[in-house]
Amino acid sequence: MPQQRSLFSFYSKNGGAAKPKENPSQPDATFENNEEAGGIAEVNQRGHGRATPYPSKRNEAASQRDVLQSIERRMCREKVAEFTQNSQVDNESQEGSLPHAGSKRIRDKEEKLVCPVEKLLRPAAFAAVDCVNKPIHGKQEKTVCSSVHDVTSPTMKVVDSSNKRSREKEEKLECPVEKLTRPAVASVGNSISEKRRKLMEAIGADDGIATTGAWAEARAKFEWMTHSNIKDGERRTPSHPLYDERTLHIPEGIFNKFSASQKQYWGTKCKYMDTVLFFKVGKFYELYELDAEIGHKELDWKLTVSGVGKCRQVGCPESGIDDAIQKLVSRGYKVGRMEQIETAAQARTKRGDKATVQRELVQVLTPSTVMDGHIRPEAVHLLALKEELRESTGSSPGKTSSLVVAIGFAFVDAAAGRFYVGSLSDDVSYINLKTLLTQVAPQEVLYEQGGVSKEALRVLRRSSAPGLLPVNLTPLQPSMEFMEADDAIRMFRKSYYFRDSSDDPWHSKGSDSWPTALETAEDKPLATSALGALVFHLIRMKCDSELLPNGLLCPYEVFKGSLRLDGPTVSNLELLENRDDGGTAGTLLSYLDSCVTCFGKRLLRRWICHPLRNVGDIQYRLDAVEELNSYPEITCSLRAGLRKLPDLERLVARVRTFAASPLTRIATAAKKTHQRQLKAFCSMVLGVRAAGDLLSSLKGVPFSERTTFKSELLQTAAELPFPKPVKACLKELEAAIDVSPKTCRLLKAQEDTSEDEDDEQDWEAKRLGQLIELFSEHTAFWGELVDMLAQIDVLISFASTIIAANGPTCRPQFVPSRGLGEGGSVLQIKSLWHPYASGGLQGSFVPNDIELGRVSESRNVPHAMLLTGPNMGGKSTLLRATCLAVILAQLGCYVPGEACILSPVDTIFTRLGASDRIMAGESTFMVECNEASSVLNHATSDSLVILDELGRGTSTYDGYAIAYAVFHKLVSTLDCRLIFATHYHALTDEFAASPYVSLRYMACAFQSRSRKGENSSSGEDDCDLDKELVFLYKLTEGASPKSFGLQVALRAGIPTSVVKSAHRAAQTMQESLSHAFCKDDKSAELGANMKQLLHTVLRAGNHRAGLESSSRKNQTHEQLLGAWQTLRNGQDAVKG
Repeated sequence: MPQQRSLFSFYSKNGGAAKPKENPSQPDATFENNEEAGGIAEVNQRGHGRATPYPSKRNEAASQRDVLQSIERRMCREKVAEFTQNSQVDNESQEGSLPHAGSKRIRDKEEKLVCPVEKLLRPAAFAAVDCVNKPIHGKQEKTVCSSVHDVTSPTMKVVDSSNKRSREKEEKLECPVEKLTRPAVASVGNSISEKRRKLMEAIGADDGIATTGAWAEARAKFEWMTHSNIKDGERRTPSHPLYDERTLHIPEGIFNKFSASQKQYWGTKCKYMDTVLFFKVGKFYELYELDAEIGHKELDWKLTVSGVGKCRQVGCPESGIDDAIQKLVSRGYKVGRMEQIETAAQARTKRGDKATVQRELVQVLTPSTVMDGHIRPEAVHLLALKEELRESTGSSPGKTSSLVVAIGFAFVDAAAGRFYVGSLSDDVSYINLKTLLTQVAPQEVLYEQGGVSKEALRVLRRSSAPGLLPVNLTPLQPSMEFMEADDAIRMFRKSYYFRDSSDDPWHSKGSDSWPTALETAEDKPLATSALGALVFHLIRMKCDSELLPNGLLCPYEVFKGSLRLDGPTVSNLELLENRDDGGTAGTLLSYLDSCVTCFGKRLLRRWICHPLRNVGDIQYRLDAVEELNSYPEITCSLRAGLRKLPDLERLVARVRTFAASPLTRIATAAKKTHQRQLKAFCSMVLGVRAAGDLLSSLKGVPFSERTTFKSELLQTAAELPFPKPVKACLKELEAAIDVSPKTCRLLKAQEDTSEDEDDEQDWEAKRLGQLIELFSEHTAFWGELVDMLAQIDVLISFASTIIAANGPTCRPQFVPSRGLGEGGSVLQIKSLWHPYASGGLQGSFVPNDIELGRVSESRNVPHAMLLTGPNMGGKSTLLRATCLAVILAQLGCYVPGEACILSPVDTIFTRLGASDRIMAGESTFMVECNEASSVLNHATSDSLVILDELGRGTSTYDGYAIAYAVFHKLVSTLDCRLIFATHYHALTDEFAASPYVSLRYMACAFQSRSRKGENSSSGEDDCDLDKELVFLYKLTEGASPKSFGLQVALRAGIPTSVVKSAHRAAQTMQESLSHAFCKDDKSAELGANMKQLLHTVLRAGNHRAGLESSSRKNQTHEQLLGAWQTLRNGQDAVKG
């Protein structure tokens, strides 16, 4: 018999620290079973499991003092004495056994640590321990107590307290004190269950706890799965570069010893080690081994040793499987279902009495492939990437080459049945890849194992946002899984996928042309390879029959002629997610989103990622927003109708996949699946009819001066034609269904009189298939209808922002990209205010006027603004408000301000805030250099560039050098619309005389702390710490003389003595550095290290891996160096 673990850990008087064993030489014994131990797993300082038979706290026991009477105590003491005497006799007869709860030595030691009331509770606790391996009549009998109060006598056999009859017998044998103490003991039992659960997790975690019995036997069976022995399906160890953790090699000798059901389970599980696999056994679903640990941890299911092959196992009945799968999928797990595809009777009939029921993996659900059940309203994408590094030859002879990154991609919105495919070119900064990840927000990313650079992998790993599930990265094996373009095309033609894309030449045998969806892709082979990998993964996930035949293949361009917003810009401006918790609070999406339909919300997010550039398209939306705002009764009527609609976009896609659902082949799941499908079908039919009626209602809108809408979009919606075949189809669909508040069913024709339940279900399934086929004939029209409704929902949301605004709003006016005359591009906003920084408080914002570029023939305004001002003075808020106004204007929405005139912007570049990227190995200054590099290399005269305190992440001289060189380059060469905020006040002296730069600052004032009513201008001596700095948040012409950092420090609560000391130090530094930036200071010459630093600015984003720059980059370098030399030589800062 294996040695039993010591059943006690002694507690000190302060309540809980375990004392060392009385006999240090006596080794700890192991548990044979955590429940057989009769105690609770207690974790000591070393992390090992300890069992204690008495876990209740002294305060819990003390609460019984008022209840127990003196005579009952006397009765109990007599019972304890009898119990102790019997226990000693039993212990003496058990030769060589360890001291246990009945041992006098241990009891005497514990007597000193417990209060009298705890002694009263001890008999029940002792009995619970002694019932394990208790010798009765000279035989060893193993019994297990489910709780402490299951035992009433040391010589009685244990009864199950969960059984009513057993409890009745037990109550007859209990003394009055035992009945009175049952509540306290019951609470002890609850504590036992909780601590046992923790022990089970520790055992499952393989943390070195020695086990014997059933647990040790189960562990020994799977020794080949330990980290030191495990191999993938190709017998590769984890150290191999192509190791595939999704597969498992089972030694042949072990597999041959498995039973038939074991072979069914492990034959599938070894190919899906990344999947939590439910195995159907009768009317239950079970999880085994590693999956059982997940079920125990995530679903709080009891872990036992049983099931297929006597291994660790948890499970649930049929009724709980859908809920369990939904919970696991929502927490990021892949979940599979192995179903019984025949009954036991069918198996015996086909293969004899000993036949095993056949099972198959019929479904694998992941967060990115869920098409039914509880689906998140936002779009969830599965993305596949194919990367290829290429060298780009220099533009002129003798120039070195640079590295170009080509990326093909494909992703799917499974719930909507839409596939997107495309490609992009990038540099080693991967700025375009970051933009793609920001736009798509994939839940899972597939990539070729060994075929993706380390930098690209770092970008993928960082793509998850705070507050969201992390992106699941899945490597696929080269060639076989992540196939080449030719192999992918052959697979598409053979399987006849994407039937909805009927014009695609893949379906024309022998055609060598590319499908329409790929015509816009720059690199078609890479995009096709990524699409092939995506298809392979869906086949592996058992989604191919539902998604691929009916999938709609669409082209996707990252920027597609829209206002370009790269990943850092979207993040800096917090357009989609905030930086605090990854939520939408305080974002542009939250400000605009008052959509009432799910498909409208998804369209709004896509629009924010792709604002328009074409003025005609912008006006198309603005006309609709203006008219909706002018007729609130129309807006209210449309919104009320839209609110009643289901998620038609997903319903239309889902209905067409019903016939291919794998659950319809499973007898036990077919009925439930059919009812769910029928309900969805009826909802879709009624929703389509309501949508048609809603659009038709626009035709009857009364107008005072005209008979039609001014808005072309609304007029198109009102006149959306329902072709005669579509009307006939919808009429037949409506006639075939009968919907009531509680049920929905299909109506039979009069000649159908079958009453058999099975025949009825077969008939409904067949009839539903016929109706779905009829509905699918008009898929294009249903898609057009849903798209029109989504646009109306978003435009109503835009109109709602006008009504809900906390300040004035206006319709933006667009002028040609060259502005008025020959003055270049224009951006003028009068009384601009931040749309959602005001916190919903009327009057809490200060409006400011923004002027960049010539706004009239008589007035010439520079394109560049050099902005200074105190910390906390509102500079960053003004910069963000400017960007948001441009984005809102080009979305087709009203702008927060009294008037807005602008030329269309092609790209918004931002460098806002100070942050590092520790996980990427990038300091704050490196992040600044990367973003500045992107601006210098890609900005055009139609761009809007916003730079906030560039150069703050390094020393004063180095930061000033970077700020000057970048600003000079943008002003003198690109002539783009630019706002450059800085605390380098020497820059204002350098560019004060330049006609291409306007100087502005955020005004502030001082008021006496003693006399609040007296104000002084910011021009007075700011060194007087007795005056309080007041921020006016008003954009003013000129330059700020100081940054007023000491005053801000006082406001932040820094002690006055520290601030005064800093003031004295600042005066000293100012005197010593007063001539540091003087033009005739010949001692401040540009050294070799400064030249190298300036080269780094441009090379940081595009040439990290020791690569030489191209000719264009070298030319830019020389221009920057020349500008710096000009500054040092005392010449004019900007050629004017």
